Amino acid sequence: MSDPTTQSVLFDDLFGKPTKAVFDGEAQSSDGGGALLRAVDRKLRLTTRLARHLADGRDEDRVLHTRQELFDQRVFGIALGYEDQNDASRVAADPVMKGLVGRAPVRGADLASQATLSRFENAASAKELVAMMRELEDAAVERVASRHPHARRITLDLDATCDPTHGHQQGTFFNAFYGTWCYLPLLGFLSVAGEKEQHLFAARLRRGTTKATHCLIPIVRRMVAKLRAALPKAKIRVRLDGGFGSARLLDVLDALKVEYAIGLPKNPKLLALCELELTAATIAAARDGESARFYGEGLYAADSWSRARRVVFKAEVLVAEGKLDKDNPRFVVTNLPARTNAKTVYVVAYCGRGESENRIKELKHGLAVDRTNCSSFRANQLRLLMTAAAYLLFQELRSRLAGTEAAAWQVTTLRGRLMKIGARVVESARRVVLHFAAAHPWRELWRRAATRLGAQPG
Repeated sequence: MSDPTTQSVLFDDLFGKPTKAVFDGEAQSSDGGGALLRAVDRKLRLTTRLARHLADGRDEDRVLHTRQELFDQRVFGIALGYEDQNDASRVAADPVMKGLVGRAPVRGADLASQATLSRFENAASAKELVAMMRELEDAAVERVASRHPHARRITLDLDATCDPTHGHQQGTFFNAFYGTWCYLPLLGFLSVAGEKEQHLFAARLRRGTTKATHCLIPIVRRMVAKLRAALPKAKIRVRLDGGFGSARLLDVLDALKVEYAIGLPKNPKLLALCELELTAATIAAARDGESARFYGEGLYAADSWSRARRVVFKAEVLVAEGKLDKDNPRFVVTNLPARTNAKTVYVVAYCGRGESENRIKELKHGLAVDRTNCSSFRANQLRLLMTAAAYLLFQELRSRLAGTEAAAWQVTTLRGRLMKIGARVVESARRVVLHFAAAHPWRELWRRAATRLGAQPG
């Protein structure tokens, strides 16, 4: 037992009387609620499915931490806010963290050190990482198919994001658009018509100056094939922003016979297409003193396109107090039928892709998905995949809490209210007991989540 005299402080009059604080609680954890994450993973078998692709060529007689344990330690650590390897030493003896990895919470050996985790992350081969990415796709398709077997439409949203780098990582380059050295990971999400949740299915790290469409077409081809095999009656729609609208991609989407709504960057020909509507919006904004917008459409063919395609537009003038009125025309190329009017195409079919940007923000702010500070490109790809796995656990937990206030909570709130719960861990030969504070504000919600994940009341 640690010496309390070296870990205590005394306040003269904090709560109306002298108050002493002592760090002497043995077999206690600050992450007691993290047990829910292991319950989620037991349902999904996600970490097992991903880690099985990591070969282990080490001498079995000298292995203290299996590949599965190391993978689990990183995934659950990221989920609980310990995204850096050097956090390992801080939580290596935590009883709940040991339990999450499959070790005896109190009696089990401590978890791996930072050095061991670093060797683990740098050991993954390109072949193994590709297999894990395919597994992530399969898991997302299976999850959507099992939850929505009669889905009428599945939408694929893919987007790139800037991942600034701060060192000499492989594959980092200066990107003039973002004005920084960075990676450009590609993230993909599946959604079902009528459901708010978007299921992460792709997390591909890319070099900082790669083309927007790099890796995109193969991913779309695979996902369309997998979705049609799992949900043959569902229509498939692809939504992308203006950086992805290449001629080859449009031809591929036409050949795949999927719906699409893809943003286009403005140019003189497109501006001429919406000239009348933009003039009308300018007049309306000046007359009413508020933003005005009109919708329209026309045929357009870029020089590189194989044929002319339907383009819908939003001709908008923005009005803000203290600022000059601003033209804000937007364009979307689509193959949706003419009976779907321009406003519906833009507002309903296209603008919904903004929700995937919220998911990317959640990954960044809640799980530090941009903490790719390993020197090796492959190690950073593995870290991206482990963060994706952590996010999928939270997505599944959120879905299990449907009908409660927590169904709309983001990762940071879920972790703060349901994971970061102090617990005293008691382990006997027969069972482990987590003793939480009786006054925990969200105890009923935690119990509801536990029972929906298979726990029995009582």
